[in-house]
Amino acid sequence: MDDQNKNLILATALSFLVILVWFVLFPPEEPVVDPNAPEVSETTNVPAVDATPLATTDATAPAGGETAVAEAARIKVETEALSGTISLAGGRIDDLKLTQYKETIEPDSPQVTLLHPEGTPGGYFSLFGWAPGGALDFADVPGPSTAWRQVGEGDLTPETPVTLEWSNGKGLTFQRTIAVDADNMFTVTQTVRNASGAEVRLAPYAEVVREGEPSDLKGFFIIHEGAIQQTGGELNELSYKDLRNLDSDDVWGPSTEVTSVAQNGWVGFTDHYWMTTIIPAQNESFKSVLRYEPRTDRYKTIARRDAMTVPAGASASVETRFFAGAKEWEQLRTYEDQGVYRFVDAIDWGWFFFLTKPIFRLLHALNGFIGNMGWSIIVLTLIIKGILFPLAYRSYVSMAKMKELQPEMEKIKEKAGDDRQKLQQEMMALYKKEKVNPASGCLPILMQIPIFFSLYKVIFVTIELRHAAWFGPFQDLSAPDPTSIMNLFGLLPFAGPEPGTLMATIFLGILPLLLGISMWLQQKLNPAPTDPTQAMVFAWMPWVFMFMLGSFASGLVVYWIANNTITFTQQYLIMRSQGYKPDVLGNITSSFRRKKPESK
Repeated sequence: MDDQNKNLILATALSFLVILVWFVLFPPEEPVVDPNAPEVSETTNVPAVDATPLATTDATAPAGGETAVAEAARIKVETEALSGTISLAGGRIDDLKLTQYKETIEPDSPQVTLLHPEGTPGGYFSLFGWAPGGALDFADVPGPSTAWRQVGEGDLTPETPVTLEWSNGKGLTFQRTIAVDADNMFTVTQTVRNASGAEVRLAPYAEVVREGEPSDLKGFFIIHEGAIQQTGGELNELSYKDLRNLDSDDVWGPSTEVTSVAQNGWVGFTDHYWMTTIIPAQNESFKSVLRYEPRTDRYKTIARRDAMTVPAGASASVETRFFAGAKEWEQLRTYEDQGVYRFVDAIDWGWFFFLTKPIFRLLHALNGFIGNMGWSIIVLTLIIKGILFPLAYRSYVSMAKMKELQPEMEKIKEKAGDDRQKLQQEMMALYKKEKVNPASGCLPILMQIPIFFSLYKVIFVTIELRHAAWFGPFQDLSAPDPTSIMNLFGLLPFAGPEPGTLMATIFLGILPLLLGISMWLQQKLNPAPTDPTQAMVFAWMPWVFMFMLGSFASGLVVYWIANNTITFTQQYLIMRSQGYKPDVLGNITSSFRRKKPESK
């Protein structure tokens, strides 16, 4: 087996190894809930912590809290990106649809629902409030089911904020003004006016509550789903399993983590494409809290401000932003430019962020110019191959020279016999004399591995690829190829097997088949290896890749086909320029000839 083939087999083995490790599935564990535990309707447990401890909040909410929320009056929310309602019970933002996104590519598909009221399937909502301190108790501050009244009338729109008000009957009046921009950012201003005749101490908080794990949890290693926390100097990502296994370091009890953030922080939950995030003023300190409550199977992300003292006759206000929407790169970048620290990093760029970020930005720019994500991926492939061309050129020139040296290498092998040390020494001397690097043949393949993963990451995690159409049946490049030989690759008027099923794996679509053929043609630039084992490995490799990548996002398969086609063209032209004329047709026909058995 010559060194060129050894290098190619080594590169192939490494490719298989990395792909299999990278894309292995890690099924999430189901949350363990004690069936004998009493039901608790309390929504928020938010103690403030400072030099003078405030009251802890382990009390339950008023009985029938969920019923009160369900029956409470609501204020309509309407922007270009959002529609929904705010409940006057607790002043919760708990009912939001993303009007620009549908659940599937079908025309009659419902819009994506992001937030759900407490007690409904997939309960997911935000709360804002005050924790009592000093002489105050929980009856003196608004709670999760407090009946607020709207000051004035009207819906919440970008042009018309709404104001809620509640008085405790003891001289404290609380107001909550909620504004929203044209996209997905709420601004919640909480104000307390103290006419009680004595100073009071209390601490503002904001939290996002999630009842159980999301039903559409992907569970892929490649994408983070769960809590996301920016502490000003570090981005922390905790899965739902991580939240269940937190060590308590707070008075709240089990499964709690509290991080002090000096400035530039935010905290929330991130899904595959969607996110909810609490964003305190970026120049203010707060406690960033992650929590899991096993009794109620609730996950919480909380921003707790330090306690403040409000003198008699004075007032105090605190402003918090709340993002609820899709993780669109341009929108996150706009909010980052407006002061939200490293908000673009809410997109899971992965370990190869130094590649995924520029690859996405280039792909995004190409799509803005071309207007079609499929053709943009192909143009991106051309650009990447152009950047790597100098390396590929040296590699293919070296491979061509290795072909020219084949007769001399065979003579050295015959001369050395079983003396492997002598064989190695004479081979190295030949390489040095002819200025050939046998390892350069695998460099282009190895270079493709991080690029392949980075592009897969971009296609899988960014919402810009979700439901992105190419042409014909390829209306979602983030999904597997929808065609199949069973429906003549989309020509017959019925759908192929459901993606991810055994039938879809067996009856592949047109893109995986083109991938296998393109890899097979690449092999035919060179004659089949004489070694039977090596020849068998090479013969099976394209078809193994074809089935292995058949269930991947079709956008990634488009990239791989384009990459193979460009690589074939480059290698063919470079080999011919070096005097070596690949006999592609001859190599194809020879692979179908049956080898005659040797006579005994």
